[in-house]
Amino acid sequence: MTTTFYAPPEAFRDGWVRLPDDEAHHAVRVLRHRPGDEVIVVDGVGGWHRLRLELVDRQGVQGRVLETRRDVGEPPYRLTIGLALLKQTARFETFLEKAVELGVAAIVPLLTARTERTHFRPERARRLLIAAMKQCGRSRLPLLHAPRPFAEVLHDPAALRLLCHEQPDRPRHPIHELLRRPVGDALVLVGPEGGFTSDEVLQAEAAGFQTVSLGARRLRAETAALVAASAFLICQDHR
Repeated sequence: MTTTFYAPPEAFRDGWVRLPDDEAHHAVRVLRHRPGDEVIVVDGVGGWHRLRLELVDRQGVQGRVLETRRDVGEPPYRLTIGLALLKQTARFETFLEKAVELGVAAIVPLLTARTERTHFRPERARRLLIAAMKQCGRSRLPLLHAPRPFAEVLHDPAALRLLCHEQPDRPRHPIHELLRRPVGDALVLVGPEGGFTSDEVLQAEAAGFQTVSLGARRLRAETAALVAASAFLICQDHR
């Protein structure tokens, strides 16, 4: 299996690419790559590049681009998931990793009425996203926003806007029923532990969101977000 590395767009110049220091260290010290080896490098903005390594030493790793493709591993839709920041950082980080694997294009950490944590570690989160992108064969790095207030996100445009909630006294559509037709871009919101408040559900409906159900069982917040992403993958990725 050919190894995949990450290098930002600015690392590419005139058909050559220089790996970032951490990727170069992994290539030389861990994987023991040598000049002449072929590797894959993704740039996080849709570029997939096959390289032949020409320089491999302690000073750095450089390679010549042999082939370039666009949007390898990317779904035919753009899904943004807004998930409220969770009390346990590990659970939010699990969501980040799996969201990449499931084709999510952008992630918005939400600040809701029941959100207890208001921040996360963006640099660590970015490293998790990059590692997941390389592992699963994608070529675009999901956009990770800074935490945003729920009321602000309600104004974000999308062709399909959904709110996941578990309140049995309000009408909800099974999510798969809304995914029978092709979706260009979508925004899905998932609340924190305890879910959205009744007022937040009303605000979302007033802003044009459709409320959806993810099934009969009560799901953890990060699980609910991943189930929603999986529904898009199953219903839309083959189109």
